[in-house]
Amino acid sequence: MSITHTALRDLGIQAVNSGGSTGTGWWSGRNDGSLLPSINPSTGEQIAGVYPCSSDDYQRIVKESVEAFRTWRMVPAPKRGEMVRLIGQALREKKDQLGTLVSLEVGKIKAEGDGEVQEMIDMADFAVGQSRMLYGVTMQSERPAHRMSEQWHPLGPVGIITAFNFPVAVWAWNAFVAAIAGDTVIWKPSPKAPLCAVAVQQICNRVMQQQGYSGIFSLCIADQPALAEQMVQDERLPLISFTGSVPVGRRVAALVGQRLGRTLLELSGNNAVIVDETADINMAVRATLFGAVGTAGQRCTTTRRLIVHESRYEELVGRLVKAYAQVQIGNPLEKDVLMGPLIDHVAVEGYRAALDEIKKEGGEILCGGHVLNRHGYFVEPTIVRAQNQWPIVQRETFAPILYVMTFHTIDEAIQMQNDVPQGLSSAMFSNDVRHGERFLSVAGSDCGIANINIGTSGAEIGGAFGGEKDTGGGREAGSDSWKAYMRRQTNTVNWGTELPLAQGIKFGS
Repeated sequence: MSITHTALRDLGIQAVNSGGSTGTGWWSGRNDGSLLPSINPSTGEQIAGVYPCSSDDYQRIVKESVEAFRTWRMVPAPKRGEMVRLIGQALREKKDQLGTLVSLEVGKIKAEGDGEVQEMIDMADFAVGQSRMLYGVTMQSERPAHRMSEQWHPLGPVGIITAFNFPVAVWAWNAFVAAIAGDTVIWKPSPKAPLCAVAVQQICNRVMQQQGYSGIFSLCIADQPALAEQMVQDERLPLISFTGSVPVGRRVAALVGQRLGRTLLELSGNNAVIVDETADINMAVRATLFGAVGTAGQRCTTTRRLIVHESRYEELVGRLVKAYAQVQIGNPLEKDVLMGPLIDHVAVEGYRAALDEIKKEGGEILCGGHVLNRHGYFVEPTIVRAQNQWPIVQRETFAPILYVMTFHTIDEAIQMQNDVPQGLSSAMFSNDVRHGERFLSVAGSDCGIANINIGTSGAEIGGAFGGEKDTGGGREAGSDSWKAYMRRQTNTVNWGTELPLAQGIKFGS
């Protein structure tokens, strides 16, 4: 039996799978309608199929999630953390198999697939610790014999909508923190990566059953926009976390805003690396290569723009072109492969269209620029000499295309870095402390993530992840991101015998 078939079997993946579950052995029994195929982007062949949820399935899932929340919110947070700890342990046991499935279904190289599962494990560990640190504060009251404080309560069932490029990790960033906060979770994954979601739900179901719970973690796979909109508009879900494109994110924000719900939006990135005249070129080359080529350019934190001091351009770009020539492209499960395929033919056409527009603008293709003539959705990683103001450079191209441009002064470089609609991740390579501090100052990078001497990709779960401007403003994972999944309550206790009013107001005799 092949490694692939062994991984699928160990994860409970069948030839045909149900797309809805709330635990305790319940999976949607729907077997009508169109079967959603999971396609291996390395071959273009079907791996397996999933029956997406019906509207009735969705209603059942939400109903059970609401009912489960009433019980789960009363469980002490450290006990909720124990559930997450056990899921993290189960993920450790299935890391190799789940990492293989990630590679198989979305085309990440095996190291990245395994790394994504490790990120889930790390997130579980983080959330377990956070479950004992859902701190409130005590404030000083202006009234004598009064105590003021604030505390945090569970919010309710949370809807999590994830994208294909991180088919399991982004769910973990949200779900594990939401669970220790006392919320239940309904996951709508990308229909381009349904098997990864089914495998994770299988793991959660086993742990929930062992602990005597159901409905804490639920799955609702849908391939029709109408069901996704139903979820976004559902007033029973006080928070919708959405990862995806800017146009869809705007739609989600508008629909949730109409019902005065909360959104947590993680949208596009158009991330730049600035390399100044003092930079360590060895570090800059390695970081740029991984940032631009990793996941075939399909990360929201992918390095898309390289802004190089004019005195270092020839050296840096020359070395990058040589490094790109050594990138082995192919089956992501093979050992020496560094770049797998794009997710589907639509992504390939997006790559072609971007190159066509680049040529019309007068851009110079320094290397790459071709769709590979083989089975699957493979393209060459590409470097282009470009101008920052070109419309194609101002947009997020979800493909391995790196736009290179030069600068003269550090203020000019920072202005170029900021002069795009998106604001997710940014980086500067410099050995000049003043340049670094300028970049990190209020007058520097306008992104949610700003790094010195590391690239734009590879954020650690301990920090809050997210960005500004068209990136949506959401924050997930570490720091105090747990507060997004809870409701704040201010409390005042009068332990005296008088009833003074605030602001010194006198009322009555």
